[in-house]
Amino acid sequence: MRRLMLLRHAKSDWSLSGRADHERELAPRGRAAAPLIGRYMAEHGMQPDHAIVSTATRTRETWQLVADMLPRKPSVEFEDRIYEASPRHILTAIADAPAAARSLLVVGHNPGLQDTANLLVETGNKRMLGKLAEKFPTGALAVIDLDIADWADIRPGCGRLESFITPRAIGAASD
Repeated sequence: MRRLMLLRHAKSDWSLSGRADHERELAPRGRAAAPLIGRYMAEHGMQPDHAIVSTATRTRETWQLVADMLPRKPSVEFEDRIYEASPRHILTAIADAPAAARSLLVVGHNPGLQDTANLLVETGNKRMLGKLAEKFPTGALAVIDLDIADWADIRPGCGRLESFITPRAIGAASD
């Protein structure tokens, strides 16, 4: 059994025109929401052993704000394959995760994260499954327990959605 946590970057800043998408930073709302998600993860035992983070500025910032709230800093790799990636690329990056990591956090973007989560989950709370299928807001976290022995075994339908948390649900504004 492995645990996969998919975290969409927090709300980004669109106010600076002309800035490349990859270089967009977090908006003030995102800077407030990311630590709330990190604190929630810490309080609920959602401690990753390893993190794979998109190289985009907004995902790196989200990661840092979340990591600052965790009791233990996991190993981390910044991965171009996660930036605006399809589920196929995200699953490939997950399959390459260190075997020693029992719990993995992926910090990335939509629609790739939502599509990946929906591809992986076979079971779970029907209400949470419905919310996940409907929308994966900025700053949201999907926690999926996978019936696999190794990350390389990841495949569609091998997961159970254990939790789907949004910043709004824990008291922060979200979109």
